[in-house]
Amino acid sequence: MPVVDPRFSILSEDFAAAPHRHFARLRDRSPVHYEPAIDAYFLSRYRDVQRVLTDHETFTTETLQVRAEPVMRGPVLAQMTGAEHTAKRKIVVRGFTGPALQDQIRAIHANAAELLAPFLPLGRMDLVNDFGKPFAVRVTLDVLGLDKSDWRQVAAWLDGVGEFVTSVVLTPERRRHCLDCAEQLESYLVPVIEQRRRHPGADLISQLCTAEFDGIAMSTRDVTALVINVLIAAVEPADKTLALLFKHLIDHPRQLAQVRRDPALLPAAIAETLRYTPPVQLIPRQAERDAVFADTVVPAGGTVFCMIGAANRDPDAFAAPDTFDIHRPDLGVARSFTAAAQHLSFGTGLHQCVGAAFARAEIETVAALLLPRLDQVRYSPGFHYRETGLYTRGPAALSLDFSPVREGVAGRG
Repeated sequence: MPVVDPRFSILSEDFAAAPHRHFARLRDRSPVHYEPAIDAYFLSRYRDVQRVLTDHETFTTETLQVRAEPVMRGPVLAQMTGAEHTAKRKIVVRGFTGPALQDQIRAIHANAAELLAPFLPLGRMDLVNDFGKPFAVRVTLDVLGLDKSDWRQVAAWLDGVGEFVTSVVLTPERRRHCLDCAEQLESYLVPVIEQRRRHPGADLISQLCTAEFDGIAMSTRDVTALVINVLIAAVEPADKTLALLFKHLIDHPRQLAQVRRDPALLPAAIAETLRYTPPVQLIPRQAERDAVFADTVVPAGGTVFCMIGAANRDPDAFAAPDTFDIHRPDLGVARSFTAAAQHLSFGTGLHQCVGAAFARAEIETVAALLLPRLDQVRYSPGFHYRETGLYTRGPAALSLDFSPVREGVAGRG
């Protein structure tokens, strides 16, 4: 039987307020933490998390059949293995790399400039709600070839889908709401998918519709699930990472000044942001056989949550891990957006995030656009910073003041 600590719970409000304050205690005293309310094990040490994410035979993604498939409207990439996974992953990755990525960078820049323009003369902006959230949805709709004017409705549906996937505890009422959102999103996508089958273009949906696996075209259900997979994977981390990047640089003015002087440091600042405060904090797996961690047995069939935030701050993996340092020598910036990344923020192994290259291009492009325009950037008077989320986590808002930009100056660069 697992040992239960009645004095501490990862599901508590205390933990939710500031998870990072508890990471060291978990790694040192309870590296295999059991939560009886949800019958799940939480792993916080880097080596244990890395083991789970790379041992695909012992730790599978079966849990996603319950956690994701009902709202994704079909199997997602993380549920697939073997030839099917390789073929379908390659199709999606191709849509986010090479020539396609260069086209997307232009779309990223155009969307960011358009959204930013009204705020530049004002000298104030909520980087999360005024900019980050609408930007992430609009850019992803561009990539998929969907109508950007629908972004508010799509965002509302995605909120429901994301809530279903990332909630550790979900009431029956919220579950119904999430499923309703998924059904409406599916109804929105299916006519588009069927139209792209008849008249394909250069967008990612068209590529999915015209691709074949084992000589057979993917069904509408298959394509719908992959499109929703892409929407969630591309939208969910982007606004959080952008806001967290600016928060950390504002909190470390010397490093902010260095990035302003030398834009070549921007990838390091993004990589360190991902390590220090990963937007995806938990990755679930299911044990297929008994597994032992720190003298504790996780039984076959048990649900395991990999605590990415805690693993990324493990002193066995990073020196001074609770310090934000864009110059740290143990980060490996060049590989930080690949499967060989030292941090675990994109996962690792077979199911490492397919959108890592796109995420890098997206955040780099937007940050490079924002930094010279948000001169003397600082928190707005009276602003109180707060983060939310257990599974995925980021700022609820980030109200910033900066030197207003005169009309006509904003479009330069």
